[in-house]
Amino acid sequence: MEETRVAVVIEDEEDIRSLLSAVLSQAGFDVHGAANGSEGLDLVLEHQPLVTTLDVNMPGMDGFETAKRIRAVSSTYIVMLSARTEEIDALQGLEAGADDYVAKPFRPRELRARIDAMLRRPRHHVAATTTADESARQDAAWLEHHGLRLNVHTRIVTVDDADTDLTRSEFDILADLLAAGRRVRAKSDLALMLRGEQHTGIEFVTDSDSRAIEVHVANLRRKLGESPAQPRWIETVRGVGYRLTA
Repeated sequence: MEETRVAVVIEDEEDIRSLLSAVLSQAGFDVHGAANGSEGLDLVLEHQPLVTTLDVNMPGMDGFETAKRIRAVSSTYIVMLSARTEEIDALQGLEAGADDYVAKPFRPRELRARIDAMLRRPRHHVAATTTADESARQDAAWLEHHGLRLNVHTRIVTVDDADTDLTRSEFDILADLLAAGRRVRAKSDLALMLRGEQHTGIEFVTDSDSRAIEVHVANLRRKLGESPAQPRWIETVRGVGYRLTA
């Protein structure tokens, strides 16, 4: 039997909360709603949802602080929604741990499409026991560079044998760069990768998408303990994107 997909909607406006719940229910989710960040955090802890939508402007604990607290205890996909459309607000949301930032008013079909794109990105779980073949496959899944190790199946990252906690977006960007080696990965390529899309020549990547990649990479470097001026792992190719150091 297929596992029930759970979603949590954290939104103080009842009509928008009802709309979001309807969109997610139609997508096959069992939806739980909360009117503020504190209640929402409790629901995330209780139900461990696959997806959480989160309003930015809420009384008491705002969406940015709620996202940080959720990210500390859950790997749920976080979609932040806000009428605040300034780029700095979107970047603050991503820095808080959100996977996507959607401006209000939103179109239900677009929101559904963006959630579907996020769900195409892999979610891996470590099995309690493994066969010999599975062990060999997991060994082959390790990517390494200058003391940095990443396993694409277990989603484990270590730096000099010390575990490092990354958000889903940070992990996916790092895995992509490690797989590419010295090939340059443009910011647009990384943005499409996070959206679950491939380059066909007709996609539209905004300046905000590229800036979001810069924020993710900056957060990734901070967590790895890397200096952008003297990078150990990720080299910036000015005006283009990123690649591994030599």
